[in-house]
Amino acid sequence: MRINKILNAVKNIDKVYEGIKNKIFKRSYIEDIANYRWKQCKTCPHLDIKGTECALPGTKPCCGKCGCSLDLKLRSMSTDCPLEGDEKKWDVIMDAEQESTLLKNLDKQDKK
Repeated sequence: MRINKILNAVKNIDKVYEGIKNKIFKRSYIEDIANYRWKQCKTCPHLDIKGTECALPGTKPCCGKCGCSLDLKLRSMSTDCPLEGDEKKWDVIMDAEQESTLLKNLDKQDKK
């Protein structure tokens, strides 16, 4: 049911925000991870290209299992594939706090 997917998105708003931020402020390492994840998702039977299972209309392609926009989900380093066991396509890379620390360190390196 779509309402459950919307409620799940609201519950995970910090992860949605992370995906939005990483979509807008692109970093090559995040794009590399997103591209790897996309290759995994393209082999998944839950991939929804048409958008019929998306939590929010107009956010295709999305994951038919959780309803998340893949444009954002793939770029959220603190998010994993919603499938379980051997079906799971990819895992969490780092949580939001770890990513914040990494970005601060990268910014320090850029300023040197």
